[in-house]
Amino acid sequence: MKRYAIYRRVSTEDQGKSGLGLEAQNRDIKLFLENFSEEPFEVIGEFEEHLSGKQDDRPMLAEALEIVRKTGAELLVAKLDRLSRKVSFIAALMDDPKVRLRVASMPQADPFQFHLYAALAEQERKFISARTKAALAEAKAKGKKLGGLRPKTEARNKAIQANAKARADKVAKTVQPLRAQGASLREIAEALNTSGVATARGGKWQASQVKRVLERLENAN
Repeated sequence: MKRYAIYRRVSTEDQGKSGLGLEAQNRDIKLFLENFSEEPFEVIGEFEEHLSGKQDDRPMLAEALEIVRKTGAELLVAKLDRLSRKVSFIAALMDDPKVRLRVASMPQADPFQFHLYAALAEQERKFISARTKAALAEAKAKGKKLGGLRPKTEARNKAIQANAKARADKVAKTVQPLRAQGASLREIAEALNTSGVATARGGKWQASQVKRVLERLENAN
């Protein structure tokens, strides 16, 4: 039986809360499983991360890779840039004999094509960055004011942060003692789900969400 460990990633906390980025990834993964996967198949783990693809140190990806290496399952992502935006990182994974990668939006691609696509995407991002810097420098030379958030955007961001802090405070008496006792992020998530505590969107807790709550509580102290 074909087995998969699914990994999803959004770059910011706001993207994760909106569900827009995750919905698109869920759609692509579903299309792959229904139309391109060998059958029968089994999803043995699902992992979600709210971190930049520039960061190599990602706890949920590490867990997904650990399961892949132990079980022989394939790591399934919606798009290659959800795994990483760095060619070196993707190349290192493809060199790992215990890691097999599948990309939903590129169902027939082989490792060479993954490497080539990642290299071209990295070149494009560098060009876009250079073009943006040039445009900003030109605008500054013409006396245009740059930077700063609009008042409405700033107020909305503050409200989002305040709501997130309030939700973290509600579960603090559960997550902090469990963490102090040595419970893993996944164990804490299971405890919250067993207790009937829902997430902000009314769903089930995942380890990545517990991690953000603990970080928010720690930063508030």
